[in-house]
Amino acid sequence: MKKEPGFIPVGGVVKAHGIRGEFGIKSYADSPALFDRTPLFLSDGKGRPRPIEVTSWREHKGLVLMTSPQVTDRDQAEALRGRELLVREADLPEPDEGEHYLYQMIGCRVVLTDGTEVGELVGFYETGEQDTWVIENGEGTEILLPAVPEFVLDVDLDTETIVVEPPEGLLDLYLHPEPPKPKKRRPPRPKKPTA
Repeated sequence: MKKEPGFIPVGGVVKAHGIRGEFGIKSYADSPALFDRTPLFLSDGKGRPRPIEVTSWREHKGLVLMTSPQVTDRDQAEALRGRELLVREADLPEPDEGEHYLYQMIGCRVVLTDGTEVGELVGFYETGEQDTWVIENGEGTEILLPAVPEFVLDVDLDTETIVVEPPEGLLDLYLHPEPPKPKKRRPPRPKKPTA
């Protein structure tokens, strides 16, 4: 889905829930409380994002279930599947000191503590407890790095540089993978004599 200028994706509609128009969102936000205090928009990737009013939301089995006066039955909720939930960049609250939004870090250079280039931060996965960053090196190899404080040492948005110290062996795993071991061939079975 194309990026809307001035808008940041905070979730995606994955399914309808029940028959009264409730729909399930896979949230990209650290806290769904963002949905209470920030105007929300839906985008299908074709036209301008359209505002959506949220009456209520609740967390349920890893999703955020939402209701809206604009969505009153299961068919309308089902029609939203695949749309992105956006907020205006200008409406986002200021991050705390030393914190950054992930979208601000996409495109930053990733280097080791000695300045060795690792690659560029191109995306991320949310995996329950922590985010996993997707770093792409010059050859196009993807490196997955758990984004935890012991591995991410510094983020400098002014110079667009992130300093990391990956766990021992992680980079080798991606950059110098062991070739697959050849399969052992079984000796052919002797044929039984036919009578």
